[in-house]
Amino acid sequence: MKLNHITDIFFDLDHTLWDFDKNSALTFEKIFKMNQVQISITDFLAHYEPINLNYWKLYREERIDKASLRYGRLFDTFKAINVDIHDDLIHQLSEDYIAHLTSYNHLFDGTIEILDYLDSKYNLHIITNGFEEVQHGKLKKSNIQAYFKTVTNSEMVGVKKPNPLIFNHALRLAKATKENSIMIGDNYEADVLGALNIDLDAICFNYHKVKLDQNIKSINHLLELKNYF
Repeated sequence: MKLNHITDIFFDLDHTLWDFDKNSALTFEKIFKMNQVQISITDFLAHYEPINLNYWKLYREERIDKASLRYGRLFDTFKAINVDIHDDLIHQLSEDYIAHLTSYNHLFDGTIEILDYLDSKYNLHIITNGFEEVQHGKLKKSNIQAYFKTVTNSEMVGVKKPNPLIFNHALRLAKATKENSIMIGDNYEADVLGALNIDLDAICFNYHKVKLDQNIKSINHLLELKNYF
């Protein structure tokens, strides 16, 4: 089904274009080596990834701040794998993780091809809950910054997706209307429902293949966007 009325497309960044899990895993390998932390990276990541997702949910819901997220996700993971680690080292790892995260910039399969395809026909934008200083680096170092006319991040607005304020801010910044725009992201709660709740159309990048309501537009691979545009 072609969406012929669309002029502006808003993308999430992490887990949608930028392969967060792969880049994050490589960053942990690097900083553990730097800090001589000798643990199984596989075991660590198996516990860290769900813990991190839960912390981001708390962060979206304004129940914790950025510092608590950065420290807590590491503290809880080391506790879960029964590794005794000093607070100073947790803080050091937290800082090193942010500093080195953009050392790796793997994108999801099809990212450049779909951005090239869409770029000549639509105004492309980013709406992200990620930290401002890190997200800028991700866009620049992965060589996709030039595709996007505007970038809206949660720290700029003071709220996070799915809060309506961030979507409305992004629309104003882009000089776009809800009626002619669409949001594309992987997170059902933050990206899809957040957009739909302000009557902004949305497509779920459902690469994790969760069960969705049949009324939700979804894709399993980025190149499937060609079916809509």
